[in-house]
Amino acid sequence: MTDLLDDARLARDLATQAGRLLLTVGAELAFASPATRGEQGDRRAHGHIAATLARERPRDAVLSEEGVDDLTRLSADRVWIVDPLDGTREFGEAGRVDWAVHVALWQAGELVAGAVALPAQTRTFSTAEPVEPPPTGGALRLVVSRSRPAPLVARVAQRLGADLVPLGSAGAKAMSVLQGQSDAYVHSGGMYEWDSAAPVAVAKASGLHASRTDGSPLVYNQRDPYLPDLVICRPELADLLLTAIADVSR
Repeated sequence: MTDLLDDARLARDLATQAGRLLLTVGAELAFASPATRGEQGDRRAHGHIAATLARERPRDAVLSEEGVDDLTRLSADRVWIVDPLDGTREFGEAGRVDWAVHVALWQAGELVAGAVALPAQTRTFSTAEPVEPPPTGGALRLVVSRSRPAPLVARVAQRLGADLVPLGSAGAKAMSVLQGQSDAYVHSGGMYEWDSAAPVAVAKASGLHASRTDGSPLVYNQRDPYLPDLVICRPELADLLLTAIADVSR
């Protein structure tokens, strides 16, 4: 049986290593099309993470965006939930830094370890080394998808007089809250377990609030991995945001 700190360190190292590999892929394919860069990045990062987990944690199951979903994971004690390249669109665009690598571990109904690497920013956030969000002030800032902003978030921002901060991947958006670049990440309109598992694990380990938009818990390792909505925020803002979401959703 492995120690959870060892699992957290493995998640951190895997996300960091896959991120470095992605930077290499991006450099090698600097003159390729964005679609080609994204496709190769997805494939090679997934291959590295899957091979390492097969070697280091051979008894564990894996749910990866880029892998075949083996439903034997539903009876497994431990499941790694992975997005080898979160923000494929941003990775494909030269010069963007708002893409990520997600590695999380689910065990006995809970997320127990996780890491989010932001390779182009040379940072990895993990449950092995939780960080405290810096203090913020001024107008409330809600981070939102730069390409597919959810109408719900615009209504919440209007209700609360908040500013919208557009960013790319889910991991980059969640970590912007942890870095004090935004105050909350509110999402509706569709995502999957691999989009949020690692960001949620890291956010909660660092003292942030994480839930569904109705305030209910985020539940992982389900038969259908579709998990369409999310709130990550500073804990003192949770009641305010959840109330606003409920009000504008009526």
